[in-house]
Amino acid sequence: MNQQAVVQATRRWVEDVVVDLNLCPFARRELINNRVRFAVTDVQTPDALLGDLQRELLKLVDDNSIETTLLIHPGVLQDFHDYNDFLAMADGLVEILELEGVIQIASFHPHYQFAGTAADAAENYTNRSPWPMLHLLREASLEKAIAAYPDTDAIPRRNIERVEALGANHMKALLQRSLTDPSNPVG
Repeated sequence: MNQQAVVQATRRWVEDVVVDLNLCPFARRELINNRVRFAVTDVQTPDALLGDLQRELLKLVDDNSIETTLLIHPGVLQDFHDYNDFLAMADGLVEILELEGVIQIASFHPHYQFAGTAADAAENYTNRSPWPMLHLLREASLEKAIAAYPDTDAIPRRNIERVEALGANHMKALLQRSLTDPSNPVG
């Protein structure tokens, strides 16, 4: 898979879904300031992904010009349940590297499904992305942003309300558009 095309599509998704729908009120600034690292790996196994995850975690800790990293892995963990199981290993790696409280991992997947929801529920689109990815966040920056933002506890509820108002079909079209020509209008 062409890594540049994966980055372009992921960036379109961040712009059109995460930023334009304001699902993450902190994303726009970092995207505009070019402090989001889009790292694509072509690994094919969870073990190899752990190796790339370790490299990206350490890079984020060492490089202050990067605020957050999206580790995109289109070739591995396509099944959401396998991906979800892998998250425990990812968190274990954070612990082994003694990065708890320093870096946290958020999860995005094309088939993301919150517990207790139907597979086609609109709310799942708050965490659906073009490809499986691990979002590495600096906890200190996150805490600072949360402290400056009113009522962060309402963000998940507000996001669910927003995507439910748009509907699953609209959200699916937005996600699909990120994988195609950005000038193609969403119906």
